Amino acid sequence: MTTTLTAPHQETIRQGTAQPGLTTVADRAVGRIAGRAALEVPDVLDCSVTARVTGGVATLDARLDLRYPAPVASTAARVRAHLVARVAALTGLRVSVVDVSVVVLRTDTAPVRRVQ
Repeated sequence: MTTTLTAPHQETIRQGTAQPGLTTVADRAVGRIAGRAALEVPDVLDCSVTARVTGGVATLDARLDLRYPAPVASTAARVRAHLVARVAALTGLRVSVVDVSVVVLRTDTAPVRRVQ
C-alpha cells in the first residue's frame, strides 16, 4: 500500500496553524552516532560512547582507545569538539557535556612474543 504525504501550503505555515510534529532520538541511537563520529578523528582506534538525552539536550560519555604516541590532551579536545559538532548536525540535539576518558594507548605494531 502506498500513502502520499502532502506538505501544508505556505499560507498555512505563515498563519502559524501547521503543527511541525516531534522527532524523538533514543539515547542508544545518539550513542552510536557519537561513536561513529569519534572514529572520524585521527588517532582514535576504537571507542564506546554512552549518551543521555533530556529534551533537546544530549550529554555524552566517551571512552577512547588511542594510537600511541598520540598527544592525549589535544586528541581528547579534538574528539570533544568533533562530537559536539557532528551530533548536533546529525541529530539536531544540542550537546551540553562531553566527558572523555582514554582507556587504552595502543601501538600500530603487534607485540613480539618470545618462547623461553
